[in-house]
Amino acid sequence: MCGVVKDGGVSACNDNHRLKMEPMDIVGKAKEDASLPKATMTKIIKEMLPPDVRVARDTQDLLIECCVEFINLISSESNEVCNREEKRTIAPEHVLKALEVLGFGEYIEDVYAAYEQHKLETMDTLKSGKWTNVAEMTEEEALAEQQRMFAEARARMNGGATIPKQQDAEATIPNQSQPEPSVDSQL
Repeated sequence: MCGVVKDGGVSACNDNHRLKMEPMDIVGKAKEDASLPKATMTKIIKEMLPPDVRVARDTQDLLIECCVEFINLISSESNEVCNREEKRTIAPEHVLKALEVLGFGEYIEDVYAAYEQHKLETMDTLKSGKWTNVAEMTEEEALAEQQRMFAEARARMNGGATIPKQQDAEATIPNQSQPEPSVDSQL
């Protein structure tokens, strides 16, 4: 015999004996460890059904397991597509190709539309977010903003008040071009 038999999947050994092994996913964790947020999935399930329809907890759990398995299937095939193209990073195109290969071609248009929408929302968030004007800042302004953010974080940690965001950069950073008064000039 090749080794110890465990409950789960089946694998062949060198002597062509078949061993039962625990099911494993791509990253090496047991499949039972992979899941989706139960509250979020329950909300999605309820939103998809008429208001007068109830879903048993066992049925919700089964639907969540099906979703996890679907994601594993698409991820695995996307990885294979990526490997066939000798790429190291799975791209959206690999996922679309995986859908086609697995027979889910009718979803490609909707998935692509959702992807495009996600890209637009992500770009809008980046444009309207706090990182918009970072490239427009001078080094002095960036340093002043960094110092303000550090002070704000210290104040939050110490239970103090926050510092106003629009602080005068010149008041925060001493002007290094002006020399300090000498002892002789004070006499």
